[in-house]
Amino acid sequence: MQFYLVYLHYYSQQNHNTMNNKTHYRKVMKSDHLGIADLEDLIEEGKKLIFTVKEVKQEYGVSVAGKRGDFNIAYFVEKIKPLVLNSTNAKQLKSFSNNSPFVEDWKNVLVELYIDENVKMKGEIVGGVRIKPIQPKLQPIEKKQFTEANFAKAKEAKATIEQIEKAYSISEEVKVKYLAYAGL
Repeated sequence: MQFYLVYLHYYSQQNHNTMNNKTHYRKVMKSDHLGIADLEDLIEEGKKLIFTVKEVKQEYGVSVAGKRGDFNIAYFVEKIKPLVLNSTNAKQLKSFSNNSPFVEDWKNVLVELYIDENVKMKGEIVGGVRIKPIQPKLQPIEKKQFTEANFAKAKEAKATIEQIEKAYSISEEVKVKYLAYAGL
């Protein structure tokens, strides 16, 4: 009887653990490149799929999905895996880069990614990562206003007006007051 109770406890724990800790089937398909499962993870975390392409490199003899080949690979500013560019995504990135056909010109480009369930490979629908055809707009970051309350810390840091203007909005009147205060 005691063995039976221990077994029941073990079985219920195993069943409970599998129900609460679900794992996406694509997790076992390790990839060094961005794929649907990676985007699904980001979506589940509530993150937007807007990224900045830092650069695109043509890489030769690279293994992608178990096959060696030559590929255009987009690397991002954000800490996500690089994206292997298929012809559709390459054309889209080209259009965001003044239609330059040169991958060296495809840098610092803002893109939004999405999952297209209808992507075909070798005649089979497999789904894939796509770049949205409408380029996202970069939202300007509102700078805090530099005021007299900031003078002491700025002077202590030996901040110049140029350094202050990179981090803050500063009026001409406050500029003059700060320069007098800091003795610059």
